[in-house]
Amino acid sequence: MHPFVFACIAPHGGEIIPELKGPDPQRMAATRESMEKLGTYMTEAKPDCIIVLTPHGTRINGMFSISDSEKMNGSWKENDGIFEMEKHVERDLARKIAEEANKNGIASSTINYGTSSGPISCLPLDWGAIVPLRFMPDVPVVVITPPRELSFDTHRRFGRSLREAAAQYNKRVGLIASCDWSHTHDENGPYGFDPAAKDLDEQAVHYIKVNKLEKMAEFESGFIEAAKPDGIWQTLILAGAIPPDERHVEFLSYESPTYFGLICAAYFTKVKIQS
Repeated sequence: MHPFVFACIAPHGGEIIPELKGPDPQRMAATRESMEKLGTYMTEAKPDCIIVLTPHGTRINGMFSISDSEKMNGSWKENDGIFEMEKHVERDLARKIAEEANKNGIASSTINYGTSSGPISCLPLDWGAIVPLRFMPDVPVVVITPPRELSFDTHRRFGRSLREAAAQYNKRVGLIASCDWSHTHDENGPYGFDPAAKDLDEQAVHYIKVNKLEKMAEFESGFIEAAKPDGIWQTLILAGAIPPDERHVEFLSYESPTYFGLICAAYFTKVKIQS
């Protein structure tokens, strides 16, 4: 069986969640529709668990941070609404991921909070995980936060280790790269305006469409700093986890209705998935 039954690049803007769309439901309507489709694809793939790569989880400087608590819970507030979520953690897979990464010389650590097990063993679930998981089947998760201090090549290598761990796990695994893109589209946004935002997002869309995710590793640091994306690192992990010759991409949508870009893309493996 292929290590991943389905994978996707999915955004995490709070208004995508239907319960938080507020007084302007059309603002992220295209993305919301695409997320429903990604959720349908993931449900049809029947994963036993889902790995979420998020930029907004608990960070460890210089190390990949991997959830290893009994459960995770969190909430997100927007437009006078609140959405809450609790998930069980697939701890056996989390530990396999850390073990495989460290065996391959990639600095990684599992994390926990409170107690080693039981109901108090609970980590916060961030909006980078909550938003895409809102549309996905209710199965256990492993949440991973990558470190930006490490090289792009290390992120691809971590993806390959992730693939090896998922293959050893021998269950059906889904993979989500939770990514918002450039954050400098609007002068009234928190990061101001920079023309690099449009340029970087257009290049990211192109690389996704032509199945060349690895090309994002060639973005120069000044270009990244000007555009302020938060999706490159998770995308490169996905690229390492699923090689180009095993990826079939369905590009669903791009929009930047506020100050940041939103991309939805589905990845189907070219290897037949066993029932």
